[in-house]
Amino acid sequence: MSADTAPFIHPLADVHSQQIGELSKVWQFCVVLAGARIGRNCNICSHCFIENDVWIGDEVTVKNGVYLYDGIVLEDQVFIGPNATFTNDKSPRSKVYPEAFLKTTIKRGASIGGGAVILPGVTVGEFAMVGAGAVVTRDVPAYATVVGNPARVLRQGA
Repeated sequence: MSADTAPFIHPLADVHSQQIGELSKVWQFCVVLAGARIGRNCNICSHCFIENDVWIGDEVTVKNGVYLYDGIVLEDQVFIGPNATFTNDKSPRSKVYPEAFLKTTIKRGASIGGGAVILPGVTVGEFAMVGAGAVVTRDVPAYATVVGNPARVLRQGA
């Protein structure tokens, strides 16, 4: 990796991971834990938190105020809008942890609108669009647009 392609880590970010791809940017006031993996040419905007068991593909944009907890997978070319919320435990209790966190996968090219809520264990299909403020409680088909609470398919197809 040359100096021209090295990832940019803002000096006010707290980044412990060594697995950050070339040309990626992590902006101020982000926390990235040691086990997290961030791919090539990603943009992690300010005020984000990324836990250990998080995998982020290449060319992903994560806008401001997004927290990615253990079990989240963002495939290549995913867009996560500002203040989107991801959860990883269907029955959270203080100081009571599941044996394993549910896996949530956002497939290649999908977009999550600002303020959307993604519940644990769901898969958002390739190139799907989750509308701003939607609450996703079940899997979203590839190429679908979903809106509302709970999210429902508004339109389907490429």
